[in-house]
Amino acid sequence: MFRISSMIFAAAMVMAGAALADPIEGNWKTQSGETAAIGGCGSAFCITLKTGKHAGKQIGKMTAGDQGNYAGSITDPADDKTYKGKAKLNGSALKMSGCVFGGLICKSQNWSKQ
Repeated sequence: MFRISSMIFAAAMVMAGAALADPIEGNWKTQSGETAAIGGCGSAFCITLKTGKHAGKQIGKMTAGDQGNYAGSITDPADDKTYKGKAKLNGSALKMSGCVFGGLICKSQNWSKQ
């Protein structure tokens, strides 16, 4: 009986953990057609490319703000330059931005949830 109760409890905890996942977590299709995975890493969310020329490379780290906003850093994998980054989640769309000079010059991409 104890064994069955333990298995039910463990299954319930796994399901509860999945239900508590942040909406930004998962696989995203980048504007260039690659797949990026966003997942928890400590108190932040790490962004790692899964496909393409730079597969396996971590390209960013973001922390959650309010109302679907995230802030942190983003790296351009082509030149390894890191920028102040931000992301805005809107349903299954994610707008990623990287800025320099205090936000004076920014590049952005729209990603879609896979």
